[in-house]
Amino acid sequence: MTLTDLASRLGEALQRQDAQVTTAESCTGGGIAEAITRIAGSSAWFEAGYVTYSNAQKTLQLGVPAQLFEQVGAVSAEVVQAMARGAQQHSGARFAVAVSGIAGPSGGSADKPVGTVWIAWADSAQLHTRRYLFAGDRQAVREQTVVAALQGLLRLAAGENPAQG
Repeated sequence: MTLTDLASRLGEALQRQDAQVTTAESCTGGGIAEAITRIAGSSAWFEAGYVTYSNAQKTLQLGVPAQLFEQVGAVSAEVVQAMARGAQQHSGARFAVAVSGIAGPSGGSADKPVGTVWIAWADSAQLHTRRYLFAGDRQAVREQTVVAALQGLLRLAAGENPAQG
């Protein structure tokens, strides 16, 4: 299934619920929002996209506590959870997805190798996270992250756990 197909299915699911989605992106640089806005009429269900590449912007735009970066690093469950909730709070959207990762080719470590990506999905009540280790070059990691983010949003909109699958 293509990104456009995934985004189209997401739009249909959200329109049935009269719900909106927001994105908070780091390593994908707006790729999730771009896929969503490929769909004609997405303004009915896409509220806002935040590209917060630096830690300072994660704090400024999304309210991620600055101390989290020192405690757990930007590529962590705690940071993507805070990003998702911050995007929801600022946009008013019911659903959110947030991503932070190491797309490479450099920046990895033994604990967080290149390809490590954390994704958080949120709705009004639930917050789910999952750590991925994607293979391939920078573009491949980014593309796999966008696909996983959209697939998780589809599962969440269907009332399923987005972190499974």
